[in-house]
Amino acid sequence: MSRPRIVIVGAGFAGYRTARTLSRLTRHQADITLLNPTDYFLYLPLLPQVAAGILEPRRVSVSLSGTLPHVRLVLGEADGIDLDGHTVHYTGPEGEEGTLPFDRLVLAAGSVNKLLPIPGVAEHAHGFRGLPEALYLRDHVTRQVELAAAADDRAECAARCTFVVVGAGYTGTEVAAHGAMYTDAQVRKHPMRTGMRPRWMLLDVAPRVMPEMDERLSRTAERVLRQRGVDVRMGTSVKEATHDGVVLTDGSTVDTRTLVWCVGVRPDPLVESLGLPMERGRLLVDPHLQVPGRPELFACGDVAAVPDLNQPGQYTPMTAQHAWRHGKVCAQNVAASLGIGERRAYRHRDMGFVVDLGGAKAAANPLGLPMSGPAAGAVTRGYHLAAMPGNRVRVAADWLLDAVLPRQAVQLGLVRSWSVPLESSSPEVARVPGSPKQPGKATGPAGQRPGGEDAGNHPGGEPAKGQPGAEPAKNHPGGEPAKNESSGEPAKGQPGGEPAKEQPGGEPAKNQPGGEPAKNQPGGEPAGSRSHGGRAKGGQSGSPRASGKPRRAVEAAGPRPARGGSGKPGKAPRASGAGSAGKRPTAPSGPSRSAGPPTDPGPEPPANQPPPGPDIAPGPVKRTDGRAAEGDS
Repeated sequence: MSRPRIVIVGAGFAGYRTARTLSRLTRHQADITLLNPTDYFLYLPLLPQVAAGILEPRRVSVSLSGTLPHVRLVLGEADGIDLDGHTVHYTGPEGEEGTLPFDRLVLAAGSVNKLLPIPGVAEHAHGFRGLPEALYLRDHVTRQVELAAAADDRAECAARCTFVVVGAGYTGTEVAAHGAMYTDAQVRKHPMRTGMRPRWMLLDVAPRVMPEMDERLSRTAERVLRQRGVDVRMGTSVKEATHDGVVLTDGSTVDTRTLVWCVGVRPDPLVESLGLPMERGRLLVDPHLQVPGRPELFACGDVAAVPDLNQPGQYTPMTAQHAWRHGKVCAQNVAASLGIGERRAYRHRDMGFVVDLGGAKAAANPLGLPMSGPAAGAVTRGYHLAAMPGNRVRVAADWLLDAVLPRQAVQLGLVRSWSVPLESSSPEVARVPGSPKQPGKATGPAGQRPGGEDAGNHPGGEPAKGQPGAEPAKNHPGGEPAKNESSGEPAKGQPGGEPAKEQPGGEPAKNQPGGEPAKNQPGGEPAGSRSHGGRAKGGQSGSPRASGKPRRAVEAAGPRPARGGSGKPGKAPRASGAGSAGKRPTAPSGPSRSAGPPTDPGPEPPANQPPPGPDIAPGPVKRTDGRAAEGDS
């Protein structure tokens, strides 16, 4: 008899804990497969310290294969689930497709950035949900302080050294607290010519900082922020975001180049495609984390609406503590469904909360005991070391070095702004330039964004010519090359266009075999442009996702024409709503990942010219407004 097959979708707090506990409980009596876009578990609570330069990125990344030796890791993203056929369809990081059969399925896909219908936010803000976004923010803040220090104009200096964080929850509060310390340390080393200092703003519509915490802890956090010079504005949010600042709901305008979006999260849209009962975007489950009517389906973490047995009628909040505990109970119940152990309902006890405010400052209430100052800082860091499933010694060593050595304020330029769009179904994966299957959501032009960087380096902007993902300059692959260049409208006798007579692939000379095929086609008149994102995978139950397309790719605008289709060679036709120069499409903000057809990758480059990829740096940024470009050039 074959062993039961267990598939776990997602390796966040809930998915990782489920896999680790199941591996221990089943003891090789089941085949456990973990499907995740990355090969690491990300310890999110310490991500603000990565953005502030305290911890290196690998310190908060725990290897899945190294810590889950008896679990099979499959890299990819689920883009279709067939509950009746007991299969999960996924797309790998290089576009490969696969199907995973299961006897038990655990959905722990986590959450994505929560978007609000505020003009300009999707184009001009960045989230804070993954390592790429943290690395980008560190580089961006470092660059803005350096440019502000070199600026002679006070207005430009003030805009560059103003940083706006929207959302005063756990993440936003810690980002503002650590960011203020980081920029102050930079200015002490390199004072600004105009005598100005960095300014951080924390906005939220809530009446107080971290409203979900005890009021005493909230007051402690706000007091620390104000002591560091953070401008805390409660009852205020962003009304509109523009390329050079934000308009607040109180009518005031703030000139800034940085807008960090920490408003909150929403469940991964994958679960909405199942057609099962939902509660505010989360999949309804019973206290045993099992979907009613589907004995083979379990859900935990942010995608599951788990009844709170301590507060009847309520559901457990979307926090890391609950997700971690969900994973253990879910693993026990999955094992019980296979005849190993007994089922148990999820019931939690509040152990308190900790908030790291940087340095020796923190706010904590372990076991209900409110604490602040160095004692809270020690408790907070001790809790994180105990909760991390790995890298404890390395994290502690980085903390020790940060206490005795100055931080290295350098920008590495590893993550460009257009690589981490706010409207992304996978914030843990950076967008890859020039790839036919873009992991992020491609949007149309939107001009320059906050951050002082050229619009060509931002999602939704009009990239500078020569940058991947837009209309590149001539002689660059993927755009409209100059004549005599491949993939464009080449001169006769050049491959890819209208070849000279007696050349293969075009209009052959008379008395040549092959007849007179359609121009630019080796075999005749091709069909028109085909959309690859509108067809659901056959046989999948309740899943509208396109077959064989990654979830991140199908969100881009504009259909992909058939290779060598009708139209001018080197120019791919665009459907209505596709991003083009001078026009910005409205990027869909709905939860569906198959909201649009896939990204147009451009024409196929010639054999003697490699396609653009992550290992090929884009060309220099060219501005059209007369100002010097900086940032991701």
